[in-house]
Amino acid sequence: MRAVVQRVNGARVEVAGETVGEIVGEGLCALVGVTHDDTPEKAAQLARKLWSVRILQGEKSCSDNGAPLLVISQFTLYGDARKGRRPTWNAAAPGPVAEPLVDEVVAQLRALGAQVETGRFGADMKVSLTNDGPFTVLLEV
Repeated sequence: MRAVVQRVNGARVEVAGETVGEIVGEGLCALVGVTHDDTPEKAAQLARKLWSVRILQGEKSCSDNGAPLLVISQFTLYGDARKGRRPTWNAAAPGPVAEPLVDEVVAQLRALGAQVETGRFGADMKVSLTNDGPFTVLLEV
């Protein structure tokens, strides 16, 4: 699993003009990608990392501050554009594999006590955020 994580001061995701997930104030926006060999154990590991990574102001984590997270599925994180001009998506897990694993990341975060908002799997989403820093990291498990 792979996540592009941005420290934000507010973020939201819309589908067809409707806000389906939103966090206000300091928190993290995590775009989560799944590949073929990912497992529920990797989803739990990623959730623990997201909850405890110290990238908020003052080297704090979401668990330290009770900061919210916005988790959005993002199959394009496994796109490969090394050859040609058109990316391939071969490394991205198909929806029936990926969706339950993204859901597992969210469930594990909530079990840890996190306030989690989400996008809508497979939908055409519009993501708006204020990157605080800017601060962006790539997490892989």
